[in-house]
Amino acid sequence: MKKFIAIFMSIILMNASVISMPSLAADIEHGEQIFTANCSACHAGGNNVIIPEKTLRKDALEANGMNSVAAITTQVNNGKNAMPSFGGRLADNDIEDVANYILSQSAKGW
Repeated sequence: MKKFIAIFMSIILMNASVISMPSLAADIEHGEQIFTANCSACHAGGNNVIIPEKTLRKDALEANGMNSVAAITTQVNNGKNAMPSFGGRLADNDIEDVANYILSQSAKGW
């Protein structure tokens, strides 16, 4: 009976640890590397050299409906206006990491 309880408790603890693990978290450092290599020419320091009022600063992202990972990911994947599409050039996880990096930096004020 003690062996059964020990096995049962081990199973419960293993399940609890798996359930409490976060899903794959964004890699902000990787996002920064991808951003630096692909985005910083136009968006250095959160700015926008093409359309100056559409920066990556928190207030501008909010005003333009770009204040979520999903919105930024869509923009990076598809491009818009002068911004090229990176959907065929970058992996999905790279784009998601960039989106999380942008949101992280905008919260810090770049």
